[in-house]
Amino acid sequence: MRFSISEYVRWEDIDAAGIINYQAYLRFFGLAEAELYRSCGLSYREMFEVVGVWLPRVHVECDFHHPVVLDDLLVVEAWFGKIGTTSIHIDFEVRRKENPDQVVASGKYIVVTVKKGEFAPTPVPQALREKLAAYVEEPSSS
Repeated sequence: MRFSISEYVRWEDIDAAGIINYQAYLRFFGLAEAELYRSCGLSYREMFEVVGVWLPRVHVECDFHHPVVLDDLLVVEAWFGKIGTTSIHIDFEVRRKENPDQVVASGKYIVVTVKKGEFAPTPVPQALREKLAAYVEEPSSS
């Protein structure tokens, strides 16, 4: 299952050419990621204070398929592509609200679970796996 948010391309998101700046997609991905966790019943505060893990990013990627401009309303879909031993893969697809069949950008974060206050990988806690399970969408093997 996928989770989605809607967000407008704002003035600070565009570059001198009048199209979205590549860095703005990280803002969109970050918003979708936070709300994806929240939809699983986990705020960052709960992950940090109750579950006791931090989730630093170790890999970020983004592919740009079509330019978008100021005031385009984008829909950002997010889901967990894989939950590994110590890592969580979060996938993203971005579309214009007015044209949902066309992906304008896609991306991925890989985060690693580390114990709060440390930066050594630790296994993804079972309680976290269970809460995220509804939004895991393993890639098809075609």
